Amino acid sequence: MTQHEADSRYAWMRLMVTLALMTIGSGSMYVVAVVLPAVQAEFGVARADASLPYTAMMIGFGIGGILMGRLADRFGVMVPVLIGAAGLALGFVAAGSAGNIWFFSAAHGVLLGLLGSSATFAPLVADTSLWFVRRRGIAVAICASGNYLAGAIWPPIVQHFIESVGWRHTYFGLAAFCAVTMPLLALMMRPRPPAAVVGTSAGAPAVSSTRPFGLSMGAAQALLCVAGVACCVAMSMPQVHIVAYCGDLGYGAARGAEMLSLMLACGIVSRLISGAICDRIGGLRTLLLGSVLQGLALLLFLPFNGLVSLYVISAMFGLFQGGIVPSYAIIVREHFPPAEAGARVGTVLMCTLLGMALGGWMSGKVFDLTGSYQAAFINGIGWNLLNLTIATLLWRRAGRMRLRQELARG
Repeated sequence: MTQHEADSRYAWMRLMVTLALMTIGSGSMYVVAVVLPAVQAEFGVARADASLPYTAMMIGFGIGGILMGRLADRFGVMVPVLIGAAGLALGFVAAGSAGNIWFFSAAHGVLLGLLGSSATFAPLVADTSLWFVRRRGIAVAICASGNYLAGAIWPPIVQHFIESVGWRHTYFGLAAFCAVTMPLLALMMRPRPPAAVVGTSAGAPAVSSTRPFGLSMGAAQALLCVAGVACCVAMSMPQVHIVAYCGDLGYGAARGAEMLSLMLACGIVSRLISGAICDRIGGLRTLLLGSVLQGLALLLFLPFNGLVSLYVISAMFGLFQGGIVPSYAIIVREHFPPAEAGARVGTVLMCTLLGMALGGWMSGKVFDLTGSYQAAFINGIGWNLLNLTIATLLWRRAGRMRLRQELARG
């Protein structure tokens, strides 16, 4: 088999295939939100019960990321993507055939989440990081944008078919689409990453991968996981509750939905810009920058609640936070052994998903206890400060390690 090089023409072609796979595979995360009203009406359940499929899928998505990452490390990324294609196809068929909300939820959690969408996020991000050196940051950012791109593409398509043929036939159609397109794309991902890709991004000189940040690999991984939870608890506050917040302020849910769309659209731009920045300053500094800016945007929600102000702040929030999650993949790639990239990236990204799930619930709980979203924003700012503290600690430790290495060589 031909051995392709890092940063080669093939690597960029592979990145486009990766983007397509992530856009297709991440669709189930947004499809379930679109079908929620129809499913609730057909099964005759409360809104909380109708939300269970999304919760189950996100839990499966996070746990599955670790499993699929390990498979990618051992067998290459084509294997988990093929499993993901099967999981998504079977999951859409099973969910479309469900006779009650519990079977519908199980199909989303096990097939669409654990065995399906999980294969098209963390493993693809980790694989992309192994194919690039000079442009690793922007490459990972393009790859990770597939998740947001899915959110922009799939909801209107799914809504159209729900109105035309019903949600069950829409699910069957999605199953057929995944079964046909994803295996064909997966076959193009067969080559393994070049073994010689051990360099780091610009702005991030090589440090020992056996003692990342001067810590044991377990301790370093744990700190990154806590940072991932913390940043996404903060991130989830506007993303999950902006629609309800606008309703409480009297602007209506439609205005809140527009703000959410604006936020996600700016998130795509943010990921691309942050990727370019990451190529210049490295993963840790990019995480630091994103954490500072996300905290600033959260602070702006406290004094400003006018309609125009909320549109502006929502756009700013999207522009500031979009590059945070991809930066973890770059940090892992820069400071841990390349052979473990899939599993370690999967673990950290699982924690970011858990942070989103925890933050969405926690913000609602704070609102229930206080009757105000002001306290929920303050809670998010507190979690953002925890993320910033960990990022600063790791950046300073990495800097001291580089200094010691330079003194030893000098």
